[in-house]
Amino acid sequence: MAPAPAPASSGRIRPWLVVGDLVLAVLWVCAGALVKLAVYNVLGLGGRPEGEAAKVSLSVVYMFLFAWLESATGGASYNPLTAISGALASRGGIALYLFTVFVRVPAQVIGAVIGVMLMRFTFPKVGKGAALSIGVHHGALTEGLATLMVVMVSLTLKKKEQGFFVKTWIASIWKMTIHILSSDMTGGIMNPASAFAWAYARGDHTSFDHLLVYWLAPLQATLVAVWVVTFLTKPKKTKEQEADKNKNKKE
Repeated sequence: MAPAPAPASSGRIRPWLVVGDLVLAVLWVCAGALVKLAVYNVLGLGGRPEGEAAKVSLSVVYMFLFAWLESATGGASYNPLTAISGALASRGGIALYLFTVFVRVPAQVIGAVIGVMLMRFTFPKVGKGAALSIGVHHGALTEGLATLMVVMVSLTLKKKEQGFFVKTWIASIWKMTIHILSSDMTGGIMNPASAFAWAYARGDHTSFDHLLVYWLAPLQATLVAVWVVTFLTKPKKTKEQEADKNKNKKE
């Protein structure tokens, strides 16, 4: 799932983040798989309300952990959507965007694949990951809307002055809510790297369904979310200045 955006300092290229991206992607995939194993296999709560409650509680705990890791590493992330939205929102220029897309995102994908392979080797009963259970176009709409809502809230929280705990708590509960609502349809992944890793393990990572639902739709939704939040949170003076410029042009 999409985490809170990287810190404001992400407006410049920082090559060392690539290592952090890879490591966090490995840990994120492993954490999600271990939670499911603990709830379904160890506790034996699969399919019961208590199991869902336990899974949500454990997920919120490790979301706090990863939010702290992102902050401690200066902006490393396990999700391509976070890295891309951070690069766009920071207005760091084309160089930062290209670095994010062609260096950081591949590192996150590789890390996620390593994490899935590690989990499948260590725990053969870990499963095959979330799969699309509805039509491809409905799946793309679902994953896209879910991503749009999560990224918009994450970017908005980034601009607020609340502390780390409050921001992380709001973001975690919101993400888990969206995840639960969409999990029966697309898995509610909202993370192209994780989706690719599990699809790669299944052998369907190059299918049209996978590319449309788990890559194209979330990426488009992220671009829309960045544009909407940037427009809505634009300083009042800037909006007034643009209005005056447009007025002068018309005259």
